Amino acid sequence: MILDLFAGPGGWSHALSVLGVRDVGLEWDEWACKTRAAAGQLTIRTDVAAYPVWPWVGRVHGLIASPPCQAWSRAGRRLGLIDQPLVHQAVADLAAGRDTRVGLLAACRDERSLLAAEPMRYLHALRAAGQPDWVVMEEVPDVLPLWRQYAAILRSWGFSVWTGVLNSADYGVPQTRQRAILLASRVRVAAPPAPTHAQHAEGETLFGPGRERWVSMAAALGWGATDRPVPTVCAGGGPGGGPEPLPSGARRALSGARDRGTWVPVDTVLEPRDSGRAARLGGRRSQTSDAPASDRTGQTGRWRWALRSNNQTNATVRGIDEPAGTLFFGHRSNECTWVADPDPAEQADGAPNPPPEPIRITAREAGILQTFPADYPWQGNKGRAFNQIGNAVPPRLAAHLLAPHLGAAVRPDDFTLAA
Repeated sequence: MILDLFAGPGGWSHALSVLGVRDVGLEWDEWACKTRAAAGQLTIRTDVAAYPVWPWVGRVHGLIASPPCQAWSRAGRRLGLIDQPLVHQAVADLAAGRDTRVGLLAACRDERSLLAAEPMRYLHALRAAGQPDWVVMEEVPDVLPLWRQYAAILRSWGFSVWTGVLNSADYGVPQTRQRAILLASRVRVAAPPAPTHAQHAEGETLFGPGRERWVSMAAALGWGATDRPVPTVCAGGGPGGGPEPLPSGARRALSGARDRGTWVPVDTVLEPRDSGRAARLGGRRSQTSDAPASDRTGQTGRWRWALRSNNQTNATVRGIDEPAGTLFFGHRSNECTWVADPDPAEQADGAPNPPPEPIRITAREAGILQTFPADYPWQGNKGRAFNQIGNAVPPRLAAHLLAPHLGAAVRPDDFTLAA
């Protein structure tokens, strides 16, 4: 079997299902387990650090691990970096068959830090049976020194190992999410998968196949690169709590805006005086031939929609014709919002008008930008869904990492995103 430690809502599991196999996931979070159940994935709800390893000895073909990244992530307090020597000590001790976790945990500034050492406990136990055949691990880039320590130990046990940082956008994910990766194998040379995409499209050469241009948010969400979409607005509170701009249960769809006469066609300039939130947000590409024509005139500046990765001053802001930056969730300062960004081509003649109001991204949109299907069955309220999405590995990246170990291939149409 394939054992998935810290399985989350199913990023690795969904990738495996696309490749035609299944795993068994160990996961503690209640809502991630409910999402996995709704998606039909095999799950044991448990604390990975407390679960015994003996039931798996002699049964595991592949081991996957994505330890929780909150202690290491730049989006959090990053106490894991302070705890790093303790985590390295735990890995070294577990590799030698010594369990010193209790004492080391008491000294940690963040109790989650030591979870990054847990895969070694499983690897040491499985080693007695000559398993697993392969290992794939993923974390935030700051964990790379720890992966290198794992690599040195695994090489001494006969594995071929590769470690490094990969950009998810290079594998067709509409997000420049960088991740520290460890790939190890007993039966093949470990190497990163060949990138399928690049910031600028590359033609085929004598040295290899070409690469497509990075997937944009617009393409992933089905908006079209020239559309001015209406980001969906839902009520009920966001990932950090707080009221939505509309009453509880309200939802403004394009049809409702059209009925009220506030819908703005794609080729209409966004005007700050427009009444109605949907009008201020512009319009999706019309699906009907009876869309109202604009009667607005005058010299006004255009805006293009962009995604702001969080509320902090150094937040990444990307236009919809680009991949998103890394999506962070789990705290109010990490809310992702659609914001109006001046279109340089349209603003050359004067100062832009006041921008439309920011709109919070929906869980469905965030899931798609992580390459989950549009109808993926996220469980729990919006805050819980956002937490699951932000912590998950992008399935499309996961599939590229896993395919060589399974003798499979990732096809271009395996991850059709927009509904």
